Amino acid sequence: MDHSGLAGYITFLQEAERLKDTLRSGHTSGGRPESTAEHSWRLALFAMLLEEELPGLDFARILKLCVIHDLGEAIHGDIPAIHQTPGTPDKSARERADLATLAAPLPARLREQLLALWDEYDAAATPEARIVKGLDKLETMIQHNQGNNPPDFDYAFNLDYGTQHTARHPLLAALRELVDATTRERAAAQTTQ
Repeated sequence: MDHSGLAGYITFLQEAERLKDTLRSGHTSGGRPESTAEHSWRLALFAMLLEEELPGLDFARILKLCVIHDLGEAIHGDIPAIHQTPGTPDKSARERADLATLAAPLPARLREQLLALWDEYDAAATPEARIVKGLDKLETMIQHNQGNNPPDFDYAFNLDYGTQHTARHPLLAALRELVDATTRERAAAQTTQ
């Protein structure tokens, strides 16, 4: 076995560690800002729980997509969905470029595999990518509903967030109904405070 590329793996992992400090707009149930690494971990856990509910899909691929989908955010951070408006920089292009920069120390074939997985996710090009896209939106909404958020947190935003992705599969749609019910409860509780 050729071990000449091992230093590149370590360099990549050291740079990817920045994702632990990349904060998102949601908060944990303890009240601190959630990191993108925490979101990605719980997305992978969410997908793993649903394996038997989604027969015929490649679950190794699903887990890879979960791990890679926000990795580019390690460099320039997350742009919360509520701030993604026409005229703002293209989040997808930036994240892909950042992932390419992050993966630069890796052997070419591995770098190409990571970028191909990211492209598959971004384009929702496969059944696996479409499931991960929907679960990504659902995990975000679950965290919003579970989080100890600031008093002005916009729960109503969740009700339209990612609907095109969560409508693509009956399981995602069923999960969406449950999450939306909790969102409505949080929004109602917020207005009575």
